[in-house]
Amino acid sequence: MKITKLTTYRLPPRWMFLKIETDEGIVGWGEPVIEGRARTVEAAVIEMGETLIGQDPSRINDIWQTLYRSNFYRGGPILMSAIAGIDQALWDIKGKKLGVPVYELLGGLVRDKMKTYSWVGGDRPDDIVEHMKKLMAVGFDTFKMNGCEEMGIVDTARAVDKAVAKIGEIRSKLGNSVDFGLDFHGRVSAPMAPVLIKELEPFRPLFIEEPVLAEQAEYYPKLAERTFIPIAAGERMFSRFEFKRVFAQGGLSIVQPDLSHAGGITECVKIASMAEAYDIALAPHCPLGPIALASCLHVDFVSRNAVLQEQSMGIHYNQGGEVNDYIKNKDVFKFDNGHIHAMKGPGLGVEIDEEVVIERSKNAPDWHNPVWRHADGAVAEW
Repeated sequence: MKITKLTTYRLPPRWMFLKIETDEGIVGWGEPVIEGRARTVEAAVIEMGETLIGQDPSRINDIWQTLYRSNFYRGGPILMSAIAGIDQALWDIKGKKLGVPVYELLGGLVRDKMKTYSWVGGDRPDDIVEHMKKLMAVGFDTFKMNGCEEMGIVDTARAVDKAVAKIGEIRSKLGNSVDFGLDFHGRVSAPMAPVLIKELEPFRPLFIEEPVLAEQAEYYPKLAERTFIPIAAGERMFSRFEFKRVFAQGGLSIVQPDLSHAGGITECVKIASMAEAYDIALAPHCPLGPIALASCLHVDFVSRNAVLQEQSMGIHYNQGGEVNDYIKNKDVFKFDNGHIHAMKGPGLGVEIDEEVVIERSKNAPDWHNPVWRHADGAVAEW
């Protein structure tokens, strides 16, 4: 079998799919994208794709290593996201060729179903509580929300009190019937993170995500020493070589690699195994589409330390497109009390509706995240 063609499709709300075709008629799908930089990743995929034509798609490890190591400059979000989508598609092809789900090729199941959580957006506590109650009615009991708005490098007690009051009101209205993680989104500086985390401790969040930016990862162990709240991070790390330094220095309780950013299935299985060696839980990042989610789940199903899976159904970013819009077998992600069962189909297990993909790709928006500024006009972290 040989690779014959690669085709990219930029899609609403902010996704991109990759189709890899072979001379045997077997097709694989991947999801290589950086939110807000889809065209840049697309260019990288096209460049890499020129070297893939005529190659045997079953040699996934060799292709991965060649894409990563054959160029002097490597790593980073763009190149690793391009590799990730290609890698996902190659696993999809191999599973379809052999007639088995990808998790079988990775050694088989360690669990039968995977617990998921749901994002809840909004700034008003009443709106957040109402959204949570609707999701609780269909079986969810675990959520994630933003922990704060923009915050200065050194900010006021008023800013801290505002963030804490919102979380306190949600906890007071729902009690311990729900668990929720708080995503700081890298908005909080090293001086302010311990202040805010300390004030949030009475509300017992499930985890604090990205308490500081990934480039400030040296603060993770320092923050972990000062709180009992588990610290989670990893969506802005892109290879096992970045993760190894963070694991070695300590501080993380939950690691969150993104299967569309961190080198795909091949790389994230290795990152998950490295995390297990350090007794760190796995909760892959996935605010993306159906191929990314399926890829995450295959890694979850073979990783004993996987504890939670993010998924984007109904997320506030999804304007103009939803996960199930692009697949035919819409029951593959059916929730069972907040869990998703192992998919049975070959490859990644999602049947892409190519007609819908082609049609919606004709008017795909160029999504970019908003630019936030502090009151003095300086750029703020979004």
